[in-house]
Amino acid sequence: MGADPRRATSGRPVGNITRGTTNPNRLRRVDRWLAGPQAWRLRTSAEPMVVDLGYGASPTTAVELFDRLRTVSPAVRVAGIEIEPERVRVAKALERPGLTFLLGGFELPVPGNPVMVRAFNVLRQYDEADVPAIWNTVTSRLAPQGIFVDGTCDEVGRRSTWVALDGSGPISLTLSLRFGDLELPSDLAERLPKALIHRNTPGNRIHTFLQAFDRCWLQHAPLAAYGRRQRWIAACDSLRAEGWPVHDGPSRWRLGEITVAWSAVAP
Repeated sequence: MGADPRRATSGRPVGNITRGTTNPNRLRRVDRWLAGPQAWRLRTSAEPMVVDLGYGASPTTAVELFDRLRTVSPAVRVAGIEIEPERVRVAKALERPGLTFLLGGFELPVPGNPVMVRAFNVLRQYDEADVPAIWNTVTSRLAPQGIFVDGTCDEVGRRSTWVALDGSGPISLTLSLRFGDLELPSDLAERLPKALIHRNTPGNRIHTFLQAFDRCWLQHAPLAAYGRRQRWIAACDSLRAEGWPVHDGPSRWRLGEITVAWSAVAP
């Protein structure tokens, strides 16, 4: 997103300039989640502010986020924030009522307290040791019902994972993928957020979870004749039956998505 990621100095934006790679529709999976099971956060706020933090070389993902969230909360305002001045200058041409672009970083230079902050493919470019301080910086700015989403995805958005945090810290991990790209659930390991990607080794919770998911997936191999969606739903259901704290249910699973409590995968 350079400055020390843990504190602002002399009013400078907090963070480092990222590579800025982006593609249209790349973040559709996390946007669908924000506009779905998380939409209540927008609806319970009188003036919902949402931040797309570190949108990259193109403002496309911020515009898409605005359009998608407007369908569930017409009052939503979205601010795209970038630390690189030229990216902000270019994006200004796309501003319209409810959508703005600002120079800044993890300090979130917006009025009030955001209900949602989305940072995708941003923290992966930092050291793992920097992550807790960055999380604290962002979550300290959230509204009481606010959420911070720290995620990673591939170049075209077919494989995505994200950690959701509120004012108390991380609360869940979500995995989301396109069924056509699925061989094993653990294929998503290469797209884990920075806080987890180096922890996928024996003895760590995230490794144990992914191995359990693979086992459930293989157990339901006979369902392959009915398609990968049915097999994924069955594997998610089996994980829950084994005692894993899986959120939501088949309506989300059928989208190629599963959310599990952070306590099950935390380092």
